[in-house]
Amino acid sequence: MERKILIVDDEADIREILQFNLENAGFTVDCASSAEEALDMLAPDHGLILLDVMMGGMSGFAMAKVLRNERNNQIPIIFLTAKSAENDLLTGFSSGGDDYIPKPFSIHEVIARVRAVLRRTASAEPQLPDMLECGRLKIDLEGKMVYIDGEKVVLSKKEFEVLSLLASHPGKIYSREDLINELWKDAPYVLDRTVDVHIARIRSKLGECKNYLTNRSGYGYIFNPVD
Repeated sequence: MERKILIVDDEADIREILQFNLENAGFTVDCASSAEEALDMLAPDHGLILLDVMMGGMSGFAMAKVLRNERNNQIPIIFLTAKSAENDLLTGFSSGGDDYIPKPFSIHEVIARVRAVLRRTASAEPQLPDMLECGRLKIDLEGKMVYIDGEKVVLSKKEFEVLSLLASHPGKIYSREDLINELWKDAPYVLDRTVDVHIARIRSKLGECKNYLTNRSGYGYIFNPVD
């Protein structure tokens, strides 16, 4: 399955054309009609943004700067724009763009560039280790096992998935919605309470290490191994 694409364009016809053709090419697609809407709906399972530059409200360049400078989000961005002057290209790349496609565009070119950018960024991503060592906690990602001071901790499959995701990104806050989108994406309907119950069970099983996993009120859950 291809990574999920977020299309951001204030023209409905453009969104529909891109969505139809990208889905036919095997991608999962979400759409937003403004930069503000896109910033609200952006999720961990989005792998790339197709971003129009000239929109009402926040521009595509401004949205890219928010992602790069304020949110430290390095998701690949391909700009779509009628602008093609050298200064505009330079502005796009300095804003954090990975590629730039002028309008009117060929849909075949868009698909080819999306795949090229995803390949390039995937090859640059660091590979996760087979074993995570977090203070007194060890997580065997290959064997799906958890240990505290060498003693095995028995977790359910979903509990292991929740813990390993959070532990793989220490210091990063995951909202309940983020966790649901990442770990329950195939479930028809999941309540926020489901996430809370799994977190509570994990903390109970971690015993003296339960404070590695905490809740930032109003934001979400964070893994921070401190003894």
